[in-house]
Amino acid sequence: MMEAANCEDLIREAEQFGAPVNGAMNEMMDVGREDNIQGQMEEFLGPQAEYNEEEEERKYYRRKRLGVIKNVVAASVGAMIVYSVYMGLLQMQLILHYDMMYREVKYSNLGLEDIDRKMLMGINVTPIISLLYTPVLIRFLGTKWMMFLASGIYALFVSTNYWERYYTLVPSAVAIGVAIVPLWASLGNYITRMAQQYYEYAHYKEEHVQEQKKLPKGACHRYIIVFHSVFFIIFHLSFVFAEFPMRLVLHGYLHDDQHILCDVKSCGANISGVIPGFSSTVLTNLPPSMLLIKVESVLMGLAFLAMITFLALCGAAYRPTEEIDLRSIGWGNIFQLPFKHLRDYRLRLLCPFFIYSGLEVLFALTGFTLSYGVCALGLKHLWLLVVVYGLSCSVFSSLSLVLLRVPRWVCLLAGAVVHSVLLIGLLAFSPQPAGNNCGHDKAGDSPNYLWPMLSISVLWGLGTALNKTGVSTLLGMLYAEEKERLDFIYTIFHWWQAIAIFIVYLWSNLPMRAKLSILLVTLLLACYCYWVMEHRLATKVPFRLPRIPRPRHKVKGYRYLEEDNSDESDSEKSEEDDEDERERKDEEHVVEEMEAEGEEEGGGGGGGGGGGAKAWRDESPQARRRGVEGHQGRREGEGEADRGEEGGQNRRNMC
Repeated sequence: MMEAANCEDLIREAEQFGAPVNGAMNEMMDVGREDNIQGQMEEFLGPQAEYNEEEEERKYYRRKRLGVIKNVVAASVGAMIVYSVYMGLLQMQLILHYDMMYREVKYSNLGLEDIDRKMLMGINVTPIISLLYTPVLIRFLGTKWMMFLASGIYALFVSTNYWERYYTLVPSAVAIGVAIVPLWASLGNYITRMAQQYYEYAHYKEEHVQEQKKLPKGACHRYIIVFHSVFFIIFHLSFVFAEFPMRLVLHGYLHDDQHILCDVKSCGANISGVIPGFSSTVLTNLPPSMLLIKVESVLMGLAFLAMITFLALCGAAYRPTEEIDLRSIGWGNIFQLPFKHLRDYRLRLLCPFFIYSGLEVLFALTGFTLSYGVCALGLKHLWLLVVVYGLSCSVFSSLSLVLLRVPRWVCLLAGAVVHSVLLIGLLAFSPQPAGNNCGHDKAGDSPNYLWPMLSISVLWGLGTALNKTGVSTLLGMLYAEEKERLDFIYTIFHWWQAIAIFIVYLWSNLPMRAKLSILLVTLLLACYCYWVMEHRLATKVPFRLPRIPRPRHKVKGYRYLEEDNSDESDSEKSEEDDEDERERKDEEHVVEEMEAEGEEEGGGGGGGGGGGAKAWRDESPQARRRGVEGHQGRREGEGEADRGEEGGQNRRNMC
């Protein structure tokens, strides 16, 4: 019995001693597991040892800057492809339609010459009204989508050449006239906006950039200069690529110079019109129809490539909220603002330069190239003159980069000096036609004008490059900080260039010396007006900018994405209206109380309280608001005092 009792005591003691040991071990195991999980969570959620926030931010904004450069190059390449296709097809079409044999064999019952005149009228006359609709289109569609849509209209023009009829060619030409100014205004706006974005991404640590405030004056000028130079370096290559259909397809079907220019008596400054006496048959035999279809198919594919370039490679010019703000100022204001911006003396004084910028390019491609170059060298040298001119424009567009070191007037005035010298020389230059040996056995008596003509093409391209790049860069620098005005500014610029296109269309039959005189007078007037503008800016004469209305987000048929109430419909009242209504009711209630207090204090003594309330009504809104706040504060103080007295009375009753 004693041994059994001892065994039971030992077992009981062992159980009492072992239980705490196992429990402690279990508790230690649980605590270790919890500490391990907590450590893993802190390691996962806490700052990583290898993560450098500043380095990642720097890499992010570097990618953003590379994206901006990609946008500029893509927009430049897209515009270059569009105009290469357009000018190359138009040149080939005009040459084919000019040839009498092509018209009689292909379309004997269709007046192709008449179609060409109507096409040129649609292209040249329609842009005159573009000032009315261009800003509305850009604000409604957005800058990127406007470029895409305009390139689609050029592709439509290419497609209509598969079936040459009045109802295909003429409407597509009118559509191109409608799209010219919106396309160029969007391109100018887009390139300048990319310069502003590049500055924001390059200086992302600046306080005004982080708070999305207005940029400091002159902050992004260097990027505007560089981006506009890159754009025109690439775009001017369109003159080179536009000559590929002429050189590769039509060149082998052209007559020699003795046949084409046999009846031409004079060239250059002595003629009126384009080339009087030019032969109506310029083709030896007709190009095969399948060859022309293949050429048009290639051009159509390039037009679609330009559309894809604008759509896929060009990023947005503005943030989504900025696009909303640009549209929500009201369509009536968008329609009026281009006309109101003409009150700015800077734009008014630059208008002669805008006009000359359009005149000189068209004169180089039509007046000089045909009346001087083709007349003196022959039609087979047309492609060479245009290619040299295009290469010169492209190469010398890089000279505008000197604006990073010299004043901005150097570029424009240097181009004006080059063109002035050339215009004075062309007024006295009348080369002999290349076909003046027609009917003679001896050839080679006429002088060789090839190198003089190529030299003039190179120098004219130099002036064009300085002029085009200088004007666009100048506008970007003048309005660099006004990103909400850029579409209006570039619309005005290219609208005046459209006026110049119309002038060139009207003067086609004028004497050459009259054309040169108009160009020279316009250039001298442009230089004088530009000097006046720079003088006024130097003397700090204030310019007049129209006020752009604040965005109205609560308008009919429109919803603005706000943080607090993003789904407010037009039928609901805005918070501001509710607040104003409450303030108005509070003021009326306070007035009534003040009148009542005045009557109680004044008793029957003549209505002094009513007069005080009336005088209070006549005060300014700020004074009334201060009175309301003071009266409300006084009422709140009286209410607290009353509540304090009631509380004291309750405590006394309880005691």
